[in-house]
Amino acid sequence: MGVKMKTKRNRKHFLCALLASATLVSLAPSSYAGEENNLADNIILDLRLRGEWVEQDGKPDNAEALTLRTRFGFKTDEISGFQFLVEGENVTHIMDDFDDTINGMGNYPVVADPETTELNRLQVSYTGLEKTKIVVGRQRIILGDARYVGNVGFRQNEQTFDAALLAFSPDDHVSFTYAYVAKVRRVFGDDSAVGEFDMDTHIVELAWKGTPGTLTGFAYLADVDDAAAASNATYGANWSGALQDTGDLSVKYKFEYARQTDYGNSLDDFELSMMRGEFIISNGTLSGGLGVEVLEGNGARGFATPLATLHKFQGWSDVFLTTPSDGIRDLYLTAGWKAPGVTAIKGFNVGLVYHNYEADSGGANLGSEWGAVATAKLTDKTSLQLKYADYDGAGGYASRTKTWLALSWVY
Repeated sequence: MGVKMKTKRNRKHFLCALLASATLVSLAPSSYAGEENNLADNIILDLRLRGEWVEQDGKPDNAEALTLRTRFGFKTDEISGFQFLVEGENVTHIMDDFDDTINGMGNYPVVADPETTELNRLQVSYTGLEKTKIVVGRQRIILGDARYVGNVGFRQNEQTFDAALLAFSPDDHVSFTYAYVAKVRRVFGDDSAVGEFDMDTHIVELAWKGTPGTLTGFAYLADVDDAAAASNATYGANWSGALQDTGDLSVKYKFEYARQTDYGNSLDDFELSMMRGEFIISNGTLSGGLGVEVLEGNGARGFATPLATLHKFQGWSDVFLTTPSDGIRDLYLTAGWKAPGVTAIKGFNVGLVYHNYEADSGGANLGSEWGAVATAKLTDKTSLQLKYADYDGAGGYASRTKTWLALSWVY
């Protein structure tokens, strides 16, 4: 009885907080005039209130989290090609019945959103050279679909990089990106022993875009001082394009291959591969997709992407953030629907995804997962999202369900 009463009380607190946030959002100024508008364009303010509920086999208590993420900052106008940006980030717990990875509450499932206040970005950018952009400092880096390098934007505390980045695009067909990363500030926050990694990392991408599609070659050379097991060199290429993209009908595809070896201070000697292929068909409002991703394992370790936005791949339940030592094959199906026109709100879409997992070596069953997400764009600045993932465990991985309800507002 006590547990049920507590659950009802926490959900009541969440709904009250959600209502209060919605009220504040509705009262926020939506437009400015004259000089005020110029100043407003330089302000950075991004709020996300999110509830997350997790039930997991083997954990005596269910996780109930309510967190508020606030990003706040300012960027200057460009002066002779230079622009300065500073941004802080705060994550506050409103309901904290969960393991945030540093609070020692291991009887609960993990919700990796620890409380923190930190400097999220501090960067100087320069665009004074033709078709070139240079960014130096603590910054957000998202390359491609974030399979190898991303900001882990789903978590409340964003992943950012102390880095120097050069982007050069001499014409509409060719683009080149190079980044040197000295440190990655991870989602676990400053109080975590693994909250940041010092590193000596080089990132190179070269892309060519033509009528048939886009070919991108890449090299990621990560020498991680604080986690030798994460050090690796990854080389690969992907090809994406469309078999048809006329009118409402679209048939798009992506193929990718990468090879990963030991590098830098790695203590292991290994060679592993990664392959994926995907087809997506859409007719404007409806879409469906079929894909497969294979990450190799050698019995001791699996293909790793330590700087990626891992939540986007291999299921939203985050079971396989670390690739199993025997590797993994992920066969997935997707479906989506986008409302053709909704008068009460700015937009609405629904997505479904199903994953079937097997070990790459030996073919052992690693379970399956299905997920659903619905996103409503309430105003130009405000969105509401409901998301759910259900993992049916196998191969030693515990079954679990996760539910999220989030209200976001961007200034």
